[in-house]
Amino acid sequence: MANFFTDNEDLQFYFDKAIKWDKLIELVENNPDDNPYESPQEAVDTFKDIFEMFGQFVAEEIAPYAEEIDRQHPRLENGEVIIPERVEKIFAALKELDLHGMALPRELGGMNTPLLLYSLLIEVFSRADVSTMSHFSFHQGIALSLLFYSILEDTTEMDSETGAIKETRFKDAIAKLIAGEEWGSMDLTEAHAGSDLAQLRSKAEQDENGDWFVTGTKIWITSGHGRYHIVIARSEDDPDLGLDGLSLYLVEAFTRDEQGNKIRHTTLDRVDEKLGHHGSVTVAISFDRSPAQLIGKRGDGFKLMLMLMNNARISVGFESLGLCESAYRMAKEFAAERPAMGKTIDKHEMIADMLDEMDVDILGLRALCVDTAYNEEIARRLDMQNKRGQGDEATQKARSKDIRYRRKRSRMLTPLVKYYGSEKSVQIARRCMQIHGGSGYMTEYGAEKLLRDSLVLPIYEGTSQIQSLMATKDSLQFIFADFTGFMQRLSSTRIKASMGSDKRTRMTAKIRWRALSAQRHLITKIIANKGWALKDIPSGQRMAFLKDWDAKRDFAPALLHAERLTRILCDAAIAEVLFKQIEQFPERASILDRFLERADARTQAMYYEILHTGERLLNDLHEGSQNPPEAANENDEAAA
Repeated sequence: MANFFTDNEDLQFYFDKAIKWDKLIELVENNPDDNPYESPQEAVDTFKDIFEMFGQFVAEEIAPYAEEIDRQHPRLENGEVIIPERVEKIFAALKELDLHGMALPRELGGMNTPLLLYSLLIEVFSRADVSTMSHFSFHQGIALSLLFYSILEDTTEMDSETGAIKETRFKDAIAKLIAGEEWGSMDLTEAHAGSDLAQLRSKAEQDENGDWFVTGTKIWITSGHGRYHIVIARSEDDPDLGLDGLSLYLVEAFTRDEQGNKIRHTTLDRVDEKLGHHGSVTVAISFDRSPAQLIGKRGDGFKLMLMLMNNARISVGFESLGLCESAYRMAKEFAAERPAMGKTIDKHEMIADMLDEMDVDILGLRALCVDTAYNEEIARRLDMQNKRGQGDEATQKARSKDIRYRRKRSRMLTPLVKYYGSEKSVQIARRCMQIHGGSGYMTEYGAEKLLRDSLVLPIYEGTSQIQSLMATKDSLQFIFADFTGFMQRLSSTRIKASMGSDKRTRMTAKIRWRALSAQRHLITKIIANKGWALKDIPSGQRMAFLKDWDAKRDFAPALLHAERLTRILCDAAIAEVLFKQIEQFPERASILDRFLERADARTQAMYYEILHTGERLLNDLHEGSQNPPEAANENDEAAA
């Protein structure tokens, strides 16, 4: 029997060895009276049973029908979306599996598993068909978001000792989402405002009774034919407020009468015809004074939406990983069977090189995804313990220190996961098609479908360029916050790159040194262009000094090279994760060696470009303009 978990040796390594399940289980199972497991190992065994069952399900009940899913598109009839029969059957079966709420607390109807287990399932699901996975994620994803928002706004009552949820604001919606009866969506994009959220026109108004209503149109909404919509809209009339004038709302697109019939409060304008992802529904939806519930505080919409999107970006990393795995395996299988010039093409040097790079990129991406998701979840769950006041003062203080470290790491890695994963998915799918030759261009083989499905990954949940700007902004802010510490890291890394005890240590340090040195080059250039020297700015004033600058005008060199810097940061982060692995698992050394061999050449090229290119283009952009170049539609989010 086919199984997308048991046939993946590297994925099993993370599940069986690398992931510290004990730590997660300790944080997840806070209530000893509600813990169904006699030991952490029993919990892990249960997780593995779930994973093996799910791996078999997607391999046998979804993957064989990928072509059919791609061919049969959803359509709009009489204001409602009609789902193709195959997709309907898949989601009826998924409902029976009862996995929509696996990471939600038991008291709300979930299974109370670590969120990391769900993230790993995203990979194997995406390997089967990335579009149906996308819709699957909008059950649990929206349920978790509603619970998180309720906890954040203090409308969830929890037992201070056990952490058990007694009551939560969105309990009814969460229950329906977990049961698979309804699903939701994240409604962000408008026709005239892509990534530039300050230009949003959807409006929220409050009547004399304090009730909220949303009016406007949202486009490109994945699973937007569902019931529960988390919508960002302008609640404040003052145009100068920009992003601070946005608020977040829960809008029910429809309610149901006693017979279960829909009573619509929104209008589905169209179902979009897309290049790929045909198993998921993408719609344009209009709100006309649709009843809404304010989430959080007025004016916090952008901040709250960004929290939701950050989690979605980690998920896209796992989604990309699954597509990469599918493309690599398809290419490898074809190459091993296709003879040419006296041998199968996998034995030809160029094809062998392509396959090797595809494989090592996937191994590196999985390492990055797991590390990021693990640290993000640990930080969230530790934070919940502090919010409940668990432990004495010393315990809470130590916990806060751990939270700060993990949050910083997660914030640093999240844009890298989204960038590296989505870009590699396109590259690997493209190579899969190339290895198939003319067959890859034909629809019967499936290679061209994977390429079409991959192309949206560097676009949605924040483009690759947005991720680059966020990664660059954070790295430069860290320099301003602690310039002395940065210079010390730069110096010590340079020494390690030259004098490390072994080749792996030196190569890993060399890649990190290039990342740090590139940052130093960019920040020095920015400061020099203003006629300042960083050493002249008192350390306590550096962050304020940075905020006073115009991000659209003063940071042109960093904006130009943001994507190049991000590529170096990705390679440096992966190299360090793999290097740390071999301390505990020496058998993984060959994976690190293969990654370093390729990352060394890549980072050297990017580093050279940052140091020696760009002046001509910047001069051309500045010529005849008082306003130097902007990163179109990206700056507002990057400045957040």
